[in-house]
Amino acid sequence: MRDLNDLYYFVQVVDHLGFAPAARALGMQKSKLSRRIAALEEQLGTRLIQRSSRKFSVTEIGQAYYQHCLAMLVEAEAAQALIDGARSEPCGTIRVACAPGLLSYQMSGLIVRFMALYPELEVQLHSTSRRVDVIGEGFDLAIRVREPPLEQTDLVMRKLDESVHRLVASPDLIARMGTPTGPADLAGWPSLDFGPAHR
Repeated sequence: MRDLNDLYYFVQVVDHLGFAPAARALGMQKSKLSRRIAALEEQLGTRLIQRSSRKFSVTEIGQAYYQHCLAMLVEAEAAQALIDGARSEPCGTIRVACAPGLLSYQMSGLIVRFMALYPELEVQLHSTSRRVDVIGEGFDLAIRVREPPLEQTDLVMRKLDESVHRLVASPDLIARMGTPTGPADLAGWPSLDFGPAHR
């Protein structure tokens, strides 16, 4: 693979119709520019430019090579512009897995605001209680509830929010069962729990 800079220098020499004007435009010494083109010709095993004190000319193969170099430089600039654009404004598709409960009560508003902030992003949201294999199933992000300490993983983890657990009872239940004074008093109380069903 050729050094892209050499192709750029060659295009500049052809565009400016000579080494001296190209060197001035590039802000480099004419001798250095001439050496770079000579080294390129040696690597290619062919002459691209006819050197003469009276007239600047490009060989037939040099003209054809110039067209390809020009196309490569245009593509290189387009590739750089693509990266620059992605840095300034994210675009593409993000696949997100999130538990239904989280999605309903905490994350839905956040995701809507995120999509409004980055309109070029498409969010594919998968509502599932199953613990997905983020890498194996092709997800970019999984939003999960975890109790500390968190397990070791090669994935990047960020804390989005904290939840607080509260033990609550209706006034009717307190009137019927009495006011508890400690955890042991709750052993016989009816309850609604999150988690797998007891068998």
